Amino acid sequence: MKYEKVVKGKFIERPNRFIATVSIDGREDFAHVKNTGRCKELLIDGATVYLEDHKDHMGKRKMRYSLIGVEKETSYGNLMINIDSQAPNKVVGEALACGYIRLKGMNSLTDIKPEAIYGNSRIDFRVRDCDGKEAYIEIKGVTLESGGIASFPDAPTERGIKHLLELENAVKDGKAAFAVFVIQMKGVKLFRPNDDRHKAFGDALRHANNNGVEVLAFDCFVSEDKLILGKEIKVDLGEY
Repeated sequence: MKYEKVVKGKFIERPNRFIATVSIDGREDFAHVKNTGRCKELLIDGATVYLEDHKDHMGKRKMRYSLIGVEKETSYGNLMINIDSQAPNKVVGEALACGYIRLKGMNSLTDIKPEAIYGNSRIDFRVRDCDGKEAYIEIKGVTLESGGIASFPDAPTERGIKHLLELENAVKDGKAAFAVFVIQMKGVKLFRPNDDRHKAFGDALRHANNNGVEVLAFDCFVSEDKLILGKEIKVDLGEY
């Protein structure tokens, strides 16, 4: 996926989860934060950020800028991280459409439906292959990294647990089900559930995996104005 116009700035503060104060060419302005997660490890005073500029297509928007990326200083250099929570679904949709993602037990996909209702939840994708087999896919964007290990979530997510339970139900109904973690950066070597932040989610993920839900993780190629799904990353679910 590609953003139309991106500018560089400096992060100042985040007065609430939807808004950030940023400096662009020495001028302070507000930006919509396209991620309601905490992102405390990323959004620190003086961090270099990347903002989508909507000047030429404001529509009903109140803020000209959207905060979509940030640079994080690590022991192995600056890490560019996309924090747009809508981006993971878009890059997975693109990868499914071109056949880049191979889903275990599924043949060539002939139907890809985003935002599909299943049970009491809206699941990110429902797909069917050429043999008519149906699968449900839930996507989670990952922005938390430490020592080359990516983890999710960065805050408790009861909604995430609910989605995993729905995926388990899909398996019971004879369908395939996948939990896909999109790591919105390059350079990580491993994905783990973040038991320190929300062990209940980690337990739910392990339970789902033990009951037929496939767990996948992919990194991403990230630049100032692009995000492209990268390679599959090793998953360590830990002990249940």
